[in-house]
Amino acid sequence: MQTLHEPPTRWAWAEIDTGALRRNTRAFKSLVGPRQRLCCVVKADAYGHGVANCAKVMHAAGADMFAVATVLEGVALREAGQKLPILLLSEPPQGAIDTLLEYDIMPSVYSPEFAWAYGERAAALGRVGKYHIAINTGMNRIGVHCTEVVDFRRSVDFHAGLECNGTFTHFATADDPDGWDHQLQCKRFTEAISALREAGFDPGIVHCDNTPGSVLNPAMHFDMIRAGIGLYGLQPCERTASVLPLEPVMSIRARVTHTCYPAMGEGVGYGFTYRVPRTRVEVCTLPIGYADGLPRVLSNRMDVLFRGERIRQIGNICMDQCMVAVSETSLRPTQEAEVGDLMTIVGRDGDAQITLDELARACGTINYELACGFGMRLEKIYV
Repeated sequence: MQTLHEPPTRWAWAEIDTGALRRNTRAFKSLVGPRQRLCCVVKADAYGHGVANCAKVMHAAGADMFAVATVLEGVALREAGQKLPILLLSEPPQGAIDTLLEYDIMPSVYSPEFAWAYGERAAALGRVGKYHIAINTGMNRIGVHCTEVVDFRRSVDFHAGLECNGTFTHFATADDPDGWDHQLQCKRFTEAISALREAGFDPGIVHCDNTPGSVLNPAMHFDMIRAGIGLYGLQPCERTASVLPLEPVMSIRARVTHTCYPAMGEGVGYGFTYRVPRTRVEVCTLPIGYADGLPRVLSNRMDVLFRGERIRQIGNICMDQCMVAVSETSLRPTQEAEVGDLMTIVGRDGDAQITLDELARACGTINYELACGFGMRLEKIYV
């Protein structure tokens, strides 16, 4: 019943396809030239896929740099044995400076106060604090305003303890590369880089294209692209799917832990949002719930796969469990489920498939959020 590709302690898990991850990484690597680099974004535990194992696969497949969102994510990557450069995609509190230097993590910098403190501490330790300057070209989230970048470099570059290793921005509408907003950000970034060079400042590694930008706007690749969600086989928008096909990396599996045939009219789960109709229904319990990333808003609105067929999820999704109806016919079902039978919440079973995109649409959200959610508590099995 149980296989080697399952956790021994729980009948619910996330299955991570390392072959698909490797091929996706190589697909993004193929987008850049021999002198350009690939930065793999592995924040949020590699978008829920497990950073230590995913980073090893990406490194072997051609990654040149990794990017994280928090200092501790960078520390975890170093402690997993990664030697490649690590970029922190934000400016942390000054209290994190010693950790940045100890683990060789490059912060994004956009305030002179942090830059000065970072340089002072690096110099005191006989080190040079490498950083990437973030430029605000219109997303208005973080960064030095594009018109002030030269003044910013002048205010910090006197410090011997600092070295600008790179300059970047982030696009808000890269899924619409022909749109006015995106073109304006491209123009502002290009002009800012030119202004730095004309003023005698080396911008270091220049990068701006995220996943959709990397696929749809190669003119803005500069020295490096930053691939994120696409590495995990998830498309950032419909337009990229036809340009760069990718393979989903994550599947969510569970085995039946209980079965029963409630009497007609009886309810299932909290609040009895589902009641057994005038038919024979086998109710099966799966040990996965909203604490595992299966959104409660999908209650009574989603399917799972059983033996290559779709069956309905019924009742309110609980914190740790949910229920499905294997048969809702008046006759005895031809396929009864038994304790231990395998079901698929996300992924492929035979010719049938349920994707994170399908569930995201039903939730009114994006595939990124669901991938991160499923990765929080479910044990990950790498195949």
